[in-house]
Amino acid sequence: MSVAYTPRRWSIWSRLLLLVIALFLITEVFLRSYLGFCDAVLMRADPHYEYIPQPNQDRCRYGHHIQYNSLSMRSEEPDSSAVLILGCGDSVINGGMMTDQDSLATTILSDRLSKTLGRKVQFLNIAAGSWGPDNCVAYLQHTPLPKPQAIVLFASSHDAHDNMVFSGVVGRMKHFPDEQYPLAVLELVDRYLLPKLLRPKKDADEELGISKGGHGFNPGFDGIVRYAEARGIPLVLYMHAERSEIKVGNYNAQGQAILAFAEQAGLHVLKDLDHHVSVDELRDNIHPTDRGQRTIATNILKDIVSHPAAYGSAP
Repeated sequence: MSVAYTPRRWSIWSRLLLLVIALFLITEVFLRSYLGFCDAVLMRADPHYEYIPQPNQDRCRYGHHIQYNSLSMRSEEPDSSAVLILGCGDSVINGGMMTDQDSLATTILSDRLSKTLGRKVQFLNIAAGSWGPDNCVAYLQHTPLPKPQAIVLFASSHDAHDNMVFSGVVGRMKHFPDEQYPLAVLELVDRYLLPKLLRPKKDADEELGISKGGHGFNPGFDGIVRYAEARGIPLVLYMHAERSEIKVGNYNAQGQAILAFAEQAGLHVLKDLDHHVSVDELRDNIHPTDRGQRTIATNILKDIVSHPAAYGSAP
């Protein structure tokens, strides 16, 4: 026996359909306009250094401005007439989507040093999430750059064995997208909600799709020393401290191995732990907050003033 749908019954279903469409559109607009969904930083694979953000990106994600130049640096275009300092590292100085371009330590240093010198200074940001020193030196070796006045390598204790593995994460892992989602709601569900529901206890590295090498001391430390020496460029090591290391006031065994290498190589070393850093300056185990980025910038600026020769006779 068939059921006759009255005009009133059709009106109820129509209203429900309109309500669902309206909620979808409101959610889509909110995710795009206020959270920057469908405007993620896109990555590309590279045969020399695994992966890197795609060049020439100007994004707004979670209210933070994110910009990459034509060389995939999170900086403005290199100016050969400026004083150049290369900052190389991982997500600590890259900042990720939770750090605005103007809040990066490298941006702050560029501004402060330009005012101090009375001429343009660019502290360039060459970094990507989970990069190690081997990624950094491979980028330098395969990217034509104006000669800098100095190189500052940012490292943390876990970099001692964070070796490249070329596991092909770009376009395969959610946090290494190579194209935008067509819908913000789809990105919310596929990139964030489903992974949390299906595998809620994934550790940070697994969630990011990163496989740490872990076999031997990272060859990039020696590689970047040789790169700098061959070109007569001063090299400084900035040793960033993790939350657990700040609490105990000392670097762990991996960090000690990095410091021992730096001493043997005769590097000028600047350590977080020598400057009274606080766990409040980290938003997780390792990544600096905006305040932490300012602290890094302040520590380097003071060190440049105290040891100008280490930075190629900067002020």
